Amino acid sequence: MIIRKRMQYLAVGLLAFLLTACGGQTPSTSAQSQTQSRSETDASPAAYVYPEDEKDFSSLRTPGSQEAAYDYRLFFLPEVDGTSQPYVGDPMPFYEDGVYYMYYLKEAGDSYNHSIYLATTKDFLSYTEYDDPILESSRDGGQDGWIGTGSVVKVGKKYYLFYTAHASSDTYEYGETIRVAEGDSPTAFSKKEGWELLPPAEIGQKRDFRDPQAYYDEETDTITLTVTAAQANVARILKYTLSGNLENPKYEGVILSDPTKSFWNLECSDTFKLDGKYYITYSGQDDTLWYASSDTPYGPYDEPRRLEDKLFYAAKHVGDEENVYMVGWTRRSESPSSTQEVSAWGGNLAVQQLHRNEDGSLSLSPVKNVQDAFTTKRELPLGSDGLTLAAGSAYNYQEAFTAFERFLLKGTFTYTGKGSFGLAFDFSNRPDKYKLIAICPEEGKVALSFNEGNVPVTETAAKLEAGKTYGFTYLQEGSCGVFYIDGMAALTVRLYGVSGKPVRLFAENNSVEFKELCEYTMPS
Repeated sequence: MIIRKRMQYLAVGLLAFLLTACGGQTPSTSAQSQTQSRSETDASPAAYVYPEDEKDFSSLRTPGSQEAAYDYRLFFLPEVDGTSQPYVGDPMPFYEDGVYYMYYLKEAGDSYNHSIYLATTKDFLSYTEYDDPILESSRDGGQDGWIGTGSVVKVGKKYYLFYTAHASSDTYEYGETIRVAEGDSPTAFSKKEGWELLPPAEIGQKRDFRDPQAYYDEETDTITLTVTAAQANVARILKYTLSGNLENPKYEGVILSDPTKSFWNLECSDTFKLDGKYYITYSGQDDTLWYASSDTPYGPYDEPRRLEDKLFYAAKHVGDEENVYMVGWTRRSESPSSTQEVSAWGGNLAVQQLHRNEDGSLSLSPVKNVQDAFTTKRELPLGSDGLTLAAGSAYNYQEAFTAFERFLLKGTFTYTGKGSFGLAFDFSNRPDKYKLIAICPEEGKVALSFNEGNVPVTETAAKLEAGKTYGFTYLQEGSCGVFYIDGMAALTVRLYGVSGKPVRLFAENNSVEFKELCEYTMPS
């Protein structure tokens, strides 16, 4: 095993003006002088001197150079292999004895056809990366010429890694089957020859049969497997049971069908019990993270609803003795310079804390000990009474803080109108290129868009009421971020090229009062 740590980037080039302690902006003499209208497209950039404990991005002129400089700690990213940057796909989390084992499909680098690799953590603040694959796709081709998503389960002293065996070509009878590897520890597995689960004849197709999620019942010594597959062109989640020694597999039918009839697969499904209620989660293929609930294990389930947006993909739960988390990956762009898309497969590992609300709905928040690690408080230069932004059809901007390499923003908002408001990230010192995290009350959503709202990227639901005060939290590291309306909504974002630049509050067709605003950073 080789343990790697990302190299810290050595910052260069100090600029000439000292700033306030919070946010890094040059203070203005009045709120009016800090406010910028949409028409001010040629405004000069703010000048910065970075605090000693923060990385200086002033010499990094391109989004790609910034991305290469990030020291990802919270949003794990595999170490560069030669000149290739690998990425995390479809995490398969497993917890034992204080350690979270984050198995994942490794995209690019030294990974052969999505082989399974491993990173571990005890606190979500740092990760240990295992250099060698935990389970490698067959280099001779065949039924497991590619490996797809699976899960790890412990039975007695044995560890089983169920996985998707994806055929190396269309000439094989089955496009996908379920196979298993076994080991005496969670860090070493060998494929079990001769064990294979084939698609049941009832579903009428042999190409899509994937993502086994395993659960062990010690009382009955049985393993339950859920598997995603399409039947009659409708995405389904199937259920199997087998004995603890992997014998006598039995197909027990469909436990959930896609009610939207729009997805080919309900990928990376997972079921769990939380505060007396049973839940199932899945990612609608190329869509968002969904969940449904039930009073009994494995359904019947109520109407599925969305939990997050499409940039937090393939998330599954993992729990310790006290808390439950969702572990997924943050989608990336094919090019960091793109202002048109965030659509590439694979990205950074992302972990969010999962909560069950009083009405039985689920919500996400930052991992508590991650949030607690942001201990350096930087007061924003907006005054103790907060800030009210009023705007007509033109955007009204207020410079508020700096996008450091990693930072946490907290505050409250209260609005009275119907237009959008939120955070505007500087990309190229032009308002028409701002990247917006917009709260849109009339549309009932929070959305990420580029080019000042002209290029929609992703969104999640948020039903808000005018005149009511809401708390919000925003966490960013590198180009990965998550915006939370506390207890209600989470929106994962990907923001390239914004580090070291001002972030502004904005409003349009609305009057919004922001209060209790503060930025926090994490000591080195």
